Amino acid sequence: MSTNKEAAPTGSNCIEVAYFFEEATHLMDALVQNKCEYELLALVREVASRLKLRVIIETVPLSEKGFRRRFRVTLKKETKTAAAAVTIATAALVAVVTAPLSVSAGDEARKRIEQLMDAAGFIQTDNERLRLQIEKLTLQLIASCANLDTSNVIKKRRSNFFELLTRYPKINGVCFTALEEHQAIATQEQQLLRHAFGAYILTTNVLEPEEIDDVDIEIISPVLKKSSYKWTGMYQGRPRSFNMQSKEFKKLVQSGKVQFKNGTSINCQLTIHKKMNNEGTERITGIDITRVNHYFENDKPVETVEGKKQKKQPEPEITQLALFM
Repeated sequence: MSTNKEAAPTGSNCIEVAYFFEEATHLMDALVQNKCEYELLALVREVASRLKLRVIIETVPLSEKGFRRRFRVTLKKETKTAAAAVTIATAALVAVVTAPLSVSAGDEARKRIEQLMDAAGFIQTDNERLRLQIEKLTLQLIASCANLDTSNVIKKRRSNFFELLTRYPKINGVCFTALEEHQAIATQEQQLLRHAFGAYILTTNVLEPEEIDDVDIEIISPVLKKSSYKWTGMYQGRPRSFNMQSKEFKKLVQSGKVQFKNGTSINCQLTIHKKMNNEGTERITGIDITRVNHYFENDKPVETVEGKKQKKQPEPEITQLALFM
């Protein structure tokens, strides 16, 4: 049995947050501080999850002057590459926290990781197998950075953090640092002044509508007369209310040309409206049926006029290709 206990590279295993004040004081409202840290820790947990790392976050005591908070990050499962993973994670976390809404957090995290790879002494080992394992891990984490921009949790938690600081006039800046717990050697550091906080705060919780085509919906409760009432149908295994916006299909229904019975279904295009709550979790606020492609009579599809028109529209890529043929 091998007894090789060669350590993986050391670098940063902590995220430090330093608050700067307008006044010559180091006192901070406890509720504001706790709320800020709640949002920050939730953000750290989400970033680690998106990087496919299971981490533990612990508070580290400090003796320095000033108002600083330090959180140690460790993997739930210790491995030979754990130190490298934590160093990469803490650098990526600083990149994500300090990336304004106008910038890709995934790109910023990827750049920070690539900078670490290029830094002298990042992989401090003569063990070739361990070195290859660290390189493989690093490439996997770089690939996982693509998941960061799709997370509304990251955007909302980061927004909550800076919104809390904006409401607290005593704070005029904040600094995030990835560092090694004992030596306090920073691998990443980013200071933000108060005037920049607005670039991190979301102005609305409403998300961009999602458009989905070729969706089958079993109609439970149609609206047979002219009205603003919503239809009800089975969507994704549960009953949902819909706004029927297809004028053509409404006319077919109101004129009696489409008859409904138990199990009647339509194939349609949907526009789904969403909103996120204060934790970044999405919820559906409304669903519009914007086009009915076809409906079923005796289990046979009957194509609508608008459905036929949609099928006749050439694909953009095909149209562009035809120009060069």
